[in-house]
Amino acid sequence: MATQTFGKVVTRFAPSPTGYLHIGGARTALFNWLYARANGGTFLLRIEDTDRARSTPEATAAIYKGLEWLGLDWDGDAISQFERAGRHAEVAGQMLENGTAYKCFSTQDEIQAFRDAAKAEGRSTLFQSPWRDATDLPDAPFVVRLKAPRDGVTVTKDAVQGDVTVRNDQLDDMVLLRSDGTPTYMLAVVVDDHDMGVTHVIRGDDHLNNAARQTQIYTAMGWDLPVFAHIPLIHGEDGKKLSKRHGAVGVEEYAKLGYPAAAMRNYLTRLGWSHGDDEVFTDAQALEWFGLDGIGKAPARLDLKKLDNVSGHHIAMMEDSAIVHEIQAFLAVSEQPILSQVQQELLQKAMYCLKDRARTFPVLLEKAHFVTAKRPFTPDDKAEKALDSVSRGILSELTPHLQNASWTREALEEIVTQTAESKGLKMGKLAQPLRAALAGRTVTPSVFDMMLVIGRDETIARLQDASHGAPEG
Repeated sequence: MATQTFGKVVTRFAPSPTGYLHIGGARTALFNWLYARANGGTFLLRIEDTDRARSTPEATAAIYKGLEWLGLDWDGDAISQFERAGRHAEVAGQMLENGTAYKCFSTQDEIQAFRDAAKAEGRSTLFQSPWRDATDLPDAPFVVRLKAPRDGVTVTKDAVQGDVTVRNDQLDDMVLLRSDGTPTYMLAVVVDDHDMGVTHVIRGDDHLNNAARQTQIYTAMGWDLPVFAHIPLIHGEDGKKLSKRHGAVGVEEYAKLGYPAAAMRNYLTRLGWSHGDDEVFTDAQALEWFGLDGIGKAPARLDLKKLDNVSGHHIAMMEDSAIVHEIQAFLAVSEQPILSQVQQELLQKAMYCLKDRARTFPVLLEKAHFVTAKRPFTPDDKAEKALDSVSRGILSELTPHLQNASWTREALEEIVTQTAESKGLKMGKLAQPLRAALAGRTVTPSVFDMMLVIGRDETIARLQDASHGAPEG
């Protein structure tokens, strides 16, 4: 069966709801989303919820939440595979009618006995049903099996892996419908992809072994094949399959760690796909450049240092208002108090001196403590040490000079420098107690940036608190 010539591209993401959206699944969804959007196509979502024990509304909601955070919008309503069981059974019935499937009445004990005998005799243990060509059928429970070709080969033409050839004598007559009438995964996936009009099946290469079997179902039904593209899995930095021992594996965990969604899209796109040496790029560039030919065969390695670097670039590129908006979402998802309107306005005003070296939102918020802190506040231990009695005295002398100062960087620098020199100090010696007074921290933006952002009244109030050693309110 030849691969069809397509009009409109249709891709799909078909996760099993396991409680969260795995980062590998998120990368698969992203590649499907990119390919569809880059080609003016359609991106569909199917929840493979046939395992009723694991498929809860909460688990499905977690997938929606992860995709929405990543900014991967799907077209139309999500499809439930479980709800389509009747259609799957209908197709199995059609295959029985056209002779590409058959009823098998062999019991589990009989199948096991066949395999034991084959093993003892050194033959293939692939089960060969005695019912494949039978015409005299009993009135007993049965499964429906595919009447797979016994000779020749099945070739999967894969856009990433190349041609993958499997000898047909290495494949058994797989079960399509169980004895209780429920469909197997193999049948359900093919029927759903065909009915949804999927043109490109882009998924992890752990599904590559399934492609030959699924191709046989397409052929049996006379359906056109989609383009298969099996992408390499994501491994940890140690080269082993990604698992919880490598750190965060769920997308929601990365949201709680404070990475911008755009940075995650950039980084995940780069895991297994490349465009020259480009490491940092925008969504628009990804959509312009993305193609299946840029996907490599080797497993991609999760590198958190690279993620931090990409994240820092994206924070630096983002509009200030967009950063404030995403920080509010980050605080909500990490169950921290969100910012007041005044704090949001101050944060946006301060963004010019916060975002350039911040790689995650928690780092940025730590630098922005002078904006979010409410006075009177208690300095941390390092800041408290910088506010010794001598430093408090100097701050007390500095405060009156700021009362009527022109509130510009030049004027503020001159006043602080003159105050330091009058005490025989260099400017740097006064900067640390000033940081401690204004922010309660020793690592902050420039003291002059902080003074300009919070304004005269708040600056003077904080200096007075510090010089008097005000307790926490």
